[in-house]
Amino acid sequence: MTERMTADAYNIKKLMREAEALADESMIAFARLKQAMISARQNPEVEVDVGQRALMRLNQAEDQALSMSTNLLRVHDELSKVAREKMAGDKNVPTDVERASIVEDAATPELSHVS
Repeated sequence: MTERMTADAYNIKKLMREAEALADESMIAFARLKQAMISARQNPEVEVDVGQRALMRLNQAEDQALSMSTNLLRVHDELSKVAREKMAGDKNVPTDVERASIVEDAATPELSHVS
C-alpha cells in the first residue's frame, strides 16, 4: 500500500469522526432547545399551547438528525469494509461498527431504501 493511500485513509477517518461528532452535537443542541422551549412554556403567564407547532417541528428536526446519524454510521461501516479490503495488514485504520446500530428499523421507514 502506498503512502498516499495511507494518508487518504487517515484523512477520511478523521473527517468521518468529525461528521459523526457534528451529528451528535446537533442532537444535543436540539435537546437543549426543546428543554428551554418547554421550560419557557411553564411560565404561568404563558398559555399551555404556546409554541406547540414549534415543538412539533423541532421533533421532526430531531428525527431527521437521528436519521442522519444512522446514515453516517452506515457510511462509516461501508468505509470500514473498504479499508479491510484495500488495507489488509495495516493497523488502526478500519473501525468496526456494531450491526445493531445500522440495521434497518421498521419504525424508521424513511431509511428502508438505504442498505
